Parts: sequence; C-alpha cells; structure tokens
Amino acid sequence: MNGKPAIRQVGRILKGTRTKDGAGVSLLRVFSSPEAKDLDPFLLFDAFGSEEPSEYLPGFPRHPHRGMETVTYMLEGTVRHGDSLGNSGTIGKGDLQWMSAGSGIIHEEMPQFSPRGVIGFQLWVNLPRAEKMKDPEYRDAPAASVPSVAFPGGTVKPLAGGFRGIAGPVTGIVRDPAYFDINLEPDAVLDLETPRSQTCFAYVYAGFLVLQGVPSGADAGAAAGTATAGAAAAGGSIPSGGTAAANSCVLFGPGDLARLQAGSAGCSLVFARAEPLHEPIAWGGPIVMNTNEELETAFREYERGTFVKTGKK
Repeated sequence: MNGKPAIRQVGRILKGTRTKDGAGVSLLRVFSSPEAKDLDPFLLFDAFGSEEPSEYLPGFPRHPHRGMETVTYMLEGTVRHGDSLGNSGTIGKGDLQWMSAGSGIIHEEMPQFSPRGVIGFQLWVNLPRAEKMKDPEYRDAPAASVPSVAFPGGTVKPLAGGFRGIAGPVTGIVRDPAYFDINLEPDAVLDLETPRSQTCFAYVYAGFLVLQGVPSGADAGAAAGTATAGAAAAGGSIPSGGTAAANSCVLFGPGDLARLQAGSAGCSLVFARAEPLHEPIAWGGPIVMNTNEELETAFREYERGTFVKTGKK
C-alpha cells in the first residue's frame, strides 16, 4: 500500500422496508434486488426480531433455493431447520449457519417459541457462475466455536474471515468473505482493513454509528439526524459527524479502511465484506441465476420434481 490508507466514506444509507415473508414473519428487509448491483456479491439482508409470537412463529415453510447462499445468524431465540437432503437441526443464540444452496435445495426455517422472543439476521450471498450448480453444502458454527477478540474499545466476533490473526469458524467460502459481529464502547473507533476491490457494509442493530461523510440527498438526511437533515434536503453534502441509528445499513465507498466509530451510547453492528462478482443477475424469489433461461429452467424443474440434483446425505 503506497501512501496513507484511504478511509472509506459512506456511499449510501439504507433504511429498509418493513414487510412480511414466509408464512407471515414480520421483518425489516434492509436491502434486496433494487440495491443488489451496488452491494455485489451481497443480494439481500433481512433483520427479524420480535417478542410477539404471532410475528415470528409462522416461519418459513418449505421453499427452494438455487445459485446462492443463505447466512443465518441468531442473537436471541432458536430456529429449527430441515431440508430435502435429510439435514435438520436448530440454530440458537449466537449460532451461525452458512448454507450454500448450489444446484438446488428445498428447506424450511421455523422459529421456535421463546419467552425472550427471536432476534436474528439472514444475509444472502450470490454464487459465481462457476459455482451455481455445485452440490449444496452446510457450514454450521455453534456459538461456542465463535471467538471473541477484545481490543481497546470493544470486541469483534469473527464469524467468517479473520480479525487480528484470529480466524472465524466458517471457512472455505468462495470469494473469501468476512462477516463480523462487532460491539463498540461509547465513542470507540475501530479501523478495519478492507481491500479496495471489495464491497463493504455495516448494519447497525443497537446504538449509533458516527458517519465518515455521507452523500447528499434525502436518504442521507433521513439517516443522519436532525442536525444535518436540512442540508441534505437542500441538496448539500453532509459532513462527517452525522449518525446512522439502529436498523440502518451503511454501504461504504472505495478505500483501504472502513472506520467504525461508535456514538456516545456505544454501537453494535454486523459488518460484511467480499469481492464483487461483476456478473449478470437473473433473480426470481429464492432462486438467483445469471440468465432468464437458467431461471426458467430452475422453476420448471421445481414444478416437475427434478429440482434437487443430489441425494440424501
């Protein structure tokens, strides 16, 4: 690296949309197909959480996936899962499951009743063309396998990838992504090295993140707080020092470092980075391919019962 590392400024703030999915699970769809080009190779990020059973117990009954990966991380509660390959199990508090659908899998994910409710995230990651029809694969990481790395000002739990020489439990993922759960003490600052070629985002789930410069426009104003919202509405750029509150997603622009600075009450977030694919996306619900013809083939096979290409494990 020549010269001083460039800090990534905020490229975009995403506030998401409240919706229901599956059989009626209430969730925040933070980003999806309209934003996928900017977040390549990340496709979708859902945050689900409620203490009201009717908002999570309906679950996600059997549905297909092909051509992408689903990453489920639980902060509270339990999700029971099962699939067409005969796999089954539960994902509990602090557990992560990285499921590569590959050539095709039919599975279900059913949150279980908990007196403390259910809180979790699901991230979808695109697979490159050469990997879309590989055999499905699971990588399960129970909470006990996830290291917690302390630094002055907080902790980082590397779920995938490594932090300061400590590797997370999920390895062997195509394009070598990183996925961290980060807790920052009040006003703490953490600089994460990020190759310039990679896409990076942070989803704030508690507290506030201080922004390192944000774009002009209404979206930025909505996320940055009352002190700077007027400037955004007027079309001016918002200086560093605005904040992204809980339930905001920060998409970083180009640079060498992603600077994470907590607000006065601290901050908790998940951070992800990965190499973009730069490939065409043909997306139909839970199936993501490269061409419409491949998408049509997938749905035709699903209707005919030939969707799953591998037998039971």
